[in-house]
Amino acid sequence: MPSLIRYSSPNFNERDPAAPLQYIVLHYTSMASGTEALNRLCDPRSQVSAHYLIEEDGRVFKLVDEGKRAWHAGKSFWRGVTDINSASIGIELVNPGHQFGYRPFPVEQIAALKELMQDVMRRHGMKPLTALLAHADIAPGRKEDPGELFPWQKLAKEGIGLWPEPQASDYAHADDDEVQNLLRGIGYECPATGAYDRATRAALLAFQRHFEPDNLTGTPEKETIARLRAVVRAVR
Repeated sequence: MPSLIRYSSPNFNERDPAAPLQYIVLHYTSMASGTEALNRLCDPRSQVSAHYLIEEDGRVFKLVDEGKRAWHAGKSFWRGVTDINSASIGIELVNPGHQFGYRPFPVEQIAALKELMQDVMRRHGMKPLTALLAHADIAPGRKEDPGELFPWQKLAKEGIGLWPEPQASDYAHADDDEVQNLLRGIGYECPATGAYDRATRAALLAFQRHFEPDNLTGTPEKETIARLRAVVRAVR
């Protein structure tokens, strides 16, 4: 567990005891500085918070006790769960985000994050392969963070998260029904319309930011379909 700097936020309430604590949701701050983000997360007027904030130099701020429900996920959904705040630990990574000069996450920041996540998962009995989520995963179309520059693949190689490689058979054609079924099989909120609609595009783009960062099209291309199938197989 990295050393923690206590910087308490008043923005929390009680968790729903019926919602198992099973996820870690990653965010970026999307603000000009870490200090600005810290102040907002601890301002009662903002009505937002997270359990932790990690600066680019690796300093870790503890804002809300893990036993409490921080307000970081907003309107969200994953694998049938709608109260993601109750089911997760929220971690903010200082980064200007897509609006203010999105940039790679420093080595020191990711090292501190990895140590923190390993400790959180161990203490709460979370599954390392499926616990890690992006804010974009649980709120497609509304959120982009932590985005395509986050080192999902590197962490997966170190045992945190998934990065399965497709098999040759995964590259077969898929119609819109199958694409939507695959997205839902992973956990995304995606309607069963049988048509390539706005919600399906948003979910696909969120998936690409996580699993296919070099192809942010929001369309079901051959590589995207293959990776969808590989992830579904790994999740199952």
